[in-house]
Amino acid sequence: MSRIFWTNLALFPVVLGANVLLSANVMAAEKLDNSESKASKMASAAAIATDQPKVNQQLIAQIKPDDNKVLETEADNQSSMSQVTSVSQFSDVQPTDWAFQALQSLVERYGCIAGYPNGTYRGNRALTRYEFAAGLNACLDRVNELIATATADLVTKQDLATLQRLQEEFSAELATLRGRVDSLEARTAELEAHQFSTTTKLVGEAIFAVTDNFGSNDNNNTVFQNRVRLDLQTSFTGKDTLHTRLATGNAIGLTLPNGTAESTQSFNITPSTNNSVFIDWLSYYFPIGNSQVYIAASGGIHSDYVPTVNPYFEDFDGGNGALSTFASESPIYRIGGGAGAGVNLVFGSANSTFKPSVTLGYLASQANSPAVNAGLFEGNYAALAQLNLNVGDRLTLAATYVHGYHGANSALFDFGSYSTPVVGTSQANFVGGGNPYESNSYGFEAAFKPSDKLSISGFVLYSDITDLVANNNGEVWSYGVGVALPDLGKKGNLLGIFAGAQPYLGSVGGDRPYHIEGFYKYRVTDNISITPGVIWLTNPGQAVNSDNAVIGTLRTTFTF
Repeated sequence: MSRIFWTNLALFPVVLGANVLLSANVMAAEKLDNSESKASKMASAAAIATDQPKVNQQLIAQIKPDDNKVLETEADNQSSMSQVTSVSQFSDVQPTDWAFQALQSLVERYGCIAGYPNGTYRGNRALTRYEFAAGLNACLDRVNELIATATADLVTKQDLATLQRLQEEFSAELATLRGRVDSLEARTAELEAHQFSTTTKLVGEAIFAVTDNFGSNDNNNTVFQNRVRLDLQTSFTGKDTLHTRLATGNAIGLTLPNGTAESTQSFNITPSTNNSVFIDWLSYYFPIGNSQVYIAASGGIHSDYVPTVNPYFEDFDGGNGALSTFASESPIYRIGGGAGAGVNLVFGSANSTFKPSVTLGYLASQANSPAVNAGLFEGNYAALAQLNLNVGDRLTLAATYVHGYHGANSALFDFGSYSTPVVGTSQANFVGGGNPYESNSYGFEAAFKPSDKLSISGFVLYSDITDLVANNNGEVWSYGVGVALPDLGKKGNLLGIFAGAQPYLGSVGGDRPYHIEGFYKYRVTDNISITPGVIWLTNPGQAVNSDNAVIGTLRTTFTF
């Protein structure tokens, strides 16, 4: 600006205050610009990080690797201006400053100046003509207010004349600024008028997968399969969430000896094999104090409400964790499902290093059927209790018990689908030989994170099966351990190796069905990842002299 202009600022306090005005209006204009940008992004960009929406998880080891921590920055703080009443409140303004008297007059005489929350004025910061115009307009409003309240004697005619000349000089900038604000208001009103819902957001995931068995016992062809999930997440209080999820797909599991479910991968968990659309999950979460309640009307599973203590591998059968259902979580969480409720009771203070919690839940597979030996309490069900121990921020332990009733021809690890197993051998899933039976299952899970770049987790499962008709009792075992290396090669990438024994019937001879899996998730963008992986199965189906199976998969996941 010209030397004459700066001389006027020194001579006339009102003009100087407009020039270095603490930008209450400037920051407001900047926030409006930011809001405009954010509004357009919300209309087109994806949100939800594999959020698969398990908002209830309480344990640090359960937190998914893509979770982000929001930090409050200085720029955020600067958007909040605070009014000052004395120039001495500014820590960076001294009586020896050349503009001290001008600032003092604007603050104490006119009251049209503000400061940053940290008590600074920042008088040496450069400003644009738009910023000056906005500041000048604020001082003019203050002058008009003083005149309207019969305090016009505080404003001299010389001040008013100077302000009038400045207003005329910056009339073009003021008009441009008003036009931008008016345009933004119009666009905001259009978004509000055409928005889908003020309480609901859409979270989506689409999976493309190519897979085949390359073992010597292969009876499969190479397949290209898909699965799509659209989750409508609605909140009524800001703390609760109603999930209405639509799902479709055409994925069919690969065929292995004895009809075993050991080849099941996470994208095979779909209610459709012909791309028909179903509501596969309808549930509601709401908090009570530090605890959380979960109610499932359809498609509920135990891992919806209980910490599974298998970080990085567990992705709630989404497309960003382990490839197989076995490596994703302990099979104990796949006993039963359907409709019911669960609650996670948290004890101890938030700042305590020792954070225990207790999880209780009940799910019925035939809750919607009024037929004999069905319904909420008379049909297939699984009741769960789990003790969770969070020791510091690196170690998590859990002990789980599940009691279940399983009707005729029901699989043990049915995931609420009655008769179709999703993990383990056929011998382990149908111990009763088609008869109704009860199961008492015990599990222990642990996760240890020695660093942010390394996670070790594992589980042990034992199920005691009691045939309710004959003497076809049995014991089912399973165990596994995994090592995860997050952010390997690039932030968001993941290398995972998992090994163990798939659920097997202990009384059956032959070798145990071991499972060894390796995968590498490469994050192409925030919304696209590619995961190649290999699953090696020994003695699949607990069949005598069964050849090994080697399953190769290339999975591409789109989240939005």
